[in-house]
Amino acid sequence: MTSPPRPLIVRLRNWVGDVTLGVPTLQRLADHGYALQLVGKGWARDLLAGHGWPVHVLPKTLRERVRQLRELKRIAAACDPGLGRRINAVCFPYSFSSALDFRLAGLRALGHAYEGRSLLLARAAPRPAGVHELEVYWDLGNVLLGQAAPPPATIGLRVGEAHRAQAAALRSAQGIEPGCIVICPFAGGTWAQQDKTWPAFAEFVAQGLPAFGRSVVVCPGPGEEGIAREQFVSARLLPGVNLGTYAALLQDAALMISNDTGPGHMAAAVGTPLISVLGPSDPALWRAWGPSVQVLRGDSGWPETRTVLEAVARTLGRG
Repeated sequence: MTSPPRPLIVRLRNWVGDVTLGVPTLQRLADHGYALQLVGKGWARDLLAGHGWPVHVLPKTLRERVRQLRELKRIAAACDPGLGRRINAVCFPYSFSSALDFRLAGLRALGHAYEGRSLLLARAAPRPAGVHELEVYWDLGNVLLGQAAPPPATIGLRVGEAHRAQAAALRSAQGIEPGCIVICPFAGGTWAQQDKTWPAFAEFVAQGLPAFGRSVVVCPGPGEEGIAREQFVSARLLPGVNLGTYAALLQDAALMISNDTGPGHMAAAVGTPLISVLGPSDPALWRAWGPSVQVLRGDSGWPETRTVLEAVARTLGRG
């Protein structure tokens, strides 16, 4: 007989890259018998659909968030009478407010000690310093399971059949062949108050990529459509693609070229060859994770266009 699953409520981070880097830890906890109930942004449902974990959309107000967590706790306690005697929640974010939500909901949460929130957590673990962000999340799994293990070499993001079908229909409707090149010339936020967008990206796409004879695809997110239309006119524009379908499109691509941003992490997570163009970002902490990743930087920050083109040629077998 197998043991009944142990409900575990997990608050996800708010960015695509962070959620992607947390997948190995989530899968590890699921493999150890935890029945995950995830709380995060609405887009996380599509991103994580292939794993089958329920994702509850994070409300905006404190009152609504606490009410949601109390309801999840009530449901979990109905199938696990011992819920209140163990760690029953994991807080991936570092914020004071996320720990406060769990405390007010009466949940016993594990999280990293940060921003003076240790008293709000049932267990506050020291946050590892100087390691990759995936390893920071992996550390929470080590603490919860009481066993240290090295992180996996790959993320292993799973793509559901429904999203594969959507991606195939989209490619067919747009006349995009498998083996296309996907670009992500956008980047959210900054690093050390510096822009994470490669300045030469538009010129590189317009003048360099046509020589490879493949469709170039760009999937802008909300608010990025104008930049895509104005600066990347030679690319096939696919706006409004949900993240699960985006991941399926990436699986069938020959290559992705990306700034330091969420879709780059997604490409690496599904095993697509990725050329990650970094400027100010520290690759030791935030590089895309996996053996299919090439990180390119220059002596003064950004790499030269020639260096990126040579990497594309090698990846496509033309170098």
